[in-house]
Amino acid sequence: MIRIIKKKVEVSALGKHICMSAHKARRIIDQIRGRSYEEALMILELMPYRACYPIKKLVYSAAANGIHNLGFNEASLFIIKAEVNEGPTPKS
Repeated sequence: MIRIIKKKVEVSALGKHICMSAHKARRIIDQIRGRSYEEALMILELMPYRACYPIKKLVYSAAANGIHNLGFNEASLFIIKAEVNEGPTPKS
């Protein structure tokens, strides 16, 4: 879950069924938590991990929700909450 804030109004996006380990995704999320939207996208573009692409799509989606639905400006968005939980384990 990615939450972006602007003056006490939150916008969120939730990614489900992304097949990767939670440990690998947390390694990326820890780098972007608390940063601005533009800085987070720049970090995600330059990191060489496979987990960056779905997280970048999720951050972009949360920002698009705020821009389209609430009329926010990209420069004023910050990531305040980002968390990764383990999903269902496939049967062998």
